[in-house]
Amino acid sequence: MSPDYYARLEQGRGPQPSLTMLTALARALRLTIDERDHLFRLAGHHAPPRIGGDEHVSRGLLRLLDGLPGLPALIASDLNIVLAQNPMADALLGEQAHFHGLARSCTYRWFTDPEMRGRYPAEDHEHESRAQVDDLRATLAVRPADPMAGKLVGALRAESAEFAELWGRHDVVVRRSDRKRILHPAVGLIELDFDILATARQDQRLIVYSPAPGSAAVSQLELLAVLGQERFTPSRTDPRSEARTDRHLPD
Repeated sequence: MSPDYYARLEQGRGPQPSLTMLTALARALRLTIDERDHLFRLAGHHAPPRIGGDEHVSRGLLRLLDGLPGLPALIASDLNIVLAQNPMADALLGEQAHFHGLARSCTYRWFTDPEMRGRYPAEDHEHESRAQVDDLRATLAVRPADPMAGKLVGALRAESAEFAELWGRHDVVVRRSDRKRILHPAVGLIELDFDILATARQDQRLIVYSPAPGSAAVSQLELLAVLGQERFTPSRTDPRSEARTDRHLPD
């Protein structure tokens, strides 16, 4: 969203914003649910229903996310949809919030997108598949009538024989911690502890990746932090950066 578009929205001069735009704006401004609903009404839309699985990010989780600049951390829904992530998570996992439709769910992509699995060693795939299915079954047990959860399960059963087989086992294991090994193109294989803090309603969770003290992952994360800064800091010697900057200079 450009500053000019935002200014026109504030002044009531722009076109009616879409529901997607309003949701993104409420998230960026970190509005409470009541403030978000008021924003929707001001824009001429009905406020989203307050049901299980609401994707309006918890302010408390956002504050915790802000307090973890040195560790990869993200906030996800109980359908494994990434709602927010910090720069370290972006450096480790790539930007996870730009997908659409069912592909917004990391669980859906795990079973349908080979690129998603390419980030993990092949010998870890079976464990991760079981964990993804167990998490989804636990969510459906809490919200059996949720249309999005039902649609996700139905699509995965139709598109992935592996998912259908695991789903038929009826296992339920709720993860609170785990260990992940991630194949990163810049730092190689990195092994991290994986801890989850959920909201009281269990519909959103803060996921934090941390290295064991004294492990190789400590220095690997330090390198990722440097690489992340370089990625988001335009180079003065990069003519493409200068061209991008010049576009925003006044005539």
